[in-house]
Amino acid sequence: MRTEAILFGGVAVFFGGSAALYGVWSGDETGTTALVVASGMAALVAFFCLIQYRRRGVRAQDRTDAEVVDGAGPVAFFPDESVWPVVTALGFAVTATGVVFGLWLFLIGLGVLTRGVFGLVFQYARR
Repeated sequence: MRTEAILFGGVAVFFGGSAALYGVWSGDETGTTALVVASGMAALVAFFCLIQYRRRGVRAQDRTDAEVVDGAGPVAFFPDESVWPVVTALGFAVTATGVVFGLWLFLIGLGVLTRGVFGLVFQYARR
């Protein structure tokens, strides 16, 4: 994943430089913010790819002398059915509705959303 890390790192640097130049020349806060967020998202993906490369080492896709058979083996972990995506979607819907109807509904939705996100993140922590 080293190649992907370098690629997304370059995208992050590009958007960061574009944000700096755009912010100085235009004075537009909205466009500058969008470019900064794009740079941050690309940097996050680059960081993830770099960490995966350091943890798992060189993949068959990264080597120029690799054959197709070198990439054979177990593909990945495929999770079982889970209720947490439904809980997260319900929490988001109630939170968004709470923005319209009141703080009490927003807080209930935020609690359900938080529980759903934590359920998604930690459901396979002991695997």
